[in-house]
Amino acid sequence: MLTLAGVGKRYPTGDRALSDIELTLPEGQVLALIGPSGAGKSTLIRCVNRLVEPTQGSIRLGDQELTTLSGAGLRRARRSMGMIFQEYALVDRLTVMENVLSGRLGYVGFWRSFLRRYPSDAVREAFRLLERVGLAHAIDKRADALSGGQRQRVGIARALLQSPRLLLVDEPTASLDPKTSRQIMRLIRELCAERGLAAIINIHDVALAQQFADRIVGLNAGRIVFDGAPGELTAEMLTTIYGEEEWDVRESADSEYEAPDAQRRAAAPAMRVAAS
Repeated sequence: MLTLAGVGKRYPTGDRALSDIELTLPEGQVLALIGPSGAGKSTLIRCVNRLVEPTQGSIRLGDQELTTLSGAGLRRARRSMGMIFQEYALVDRLTVMENVLSGRLGYVGFWRSFLRRYPSDAVREAFRLLERVGLAHAIDKRADALSGGQRQRVGIARALLQSPRLLLVDEPTASLDPKTSRQIMRLIRELCAERGLAAIINIHDVALAQQFADRIVGLNAGRIVFDGAPGELTAEMLTTIYGEEEWDVRESADSEYEAPDAQRRAAAPAMRVAAS
């Protein structure tokens, strides 16, 4: 569904953020991007939806080449790519419902959204999504009155209101406590399964990546150095991705979550990254 071929990004300073990225993401697959800070994870995600302009290579979503689009064509393509941000990107003075409905901006235009004139079917779907992410009770709350986990759930609902084919998720758990982090990752995984969505998730927590992703891609210095199943992510491979470290290997069990391939995942060790 998504294909990156020879994708690179070099900044005007001469710094190279990505080098010759080759990646194919099939429909319905949840892929976790891991790697040290500065490895190029956020840059890769943002090159896909052109928030960052790649300097070389091809990015295709289905049969459409994204790197050549501009103006209205790019806006239409972005409708099919829902973005979930680390810092939530909510408008604090707006209500939960108003923030979710902003996910339809690509369809209704600025003035209709500014005047809160959304189609009735979009409003009904927003209600359904807020109920699904557990925020039906908070529809009229201002965004600045929410907890971090609740704010991230609003961001998820907003992205899904676009009716995307692909989710791009940038560090969804970076500001959350461990319990809420598992809940958010579980919710993203379940929603992808329910809707047949593919997802690329930039995440620092290796254990969460192993528990909830179908596939893990490791980046180091802008290059892919690992691409495989969670169970293939050994301590030696983590050293290749992150550099020398004392890796704590432990058995991972998330009793509240059972992915379609839970039996395979249950046998895989989880790696905890020591704080650096």
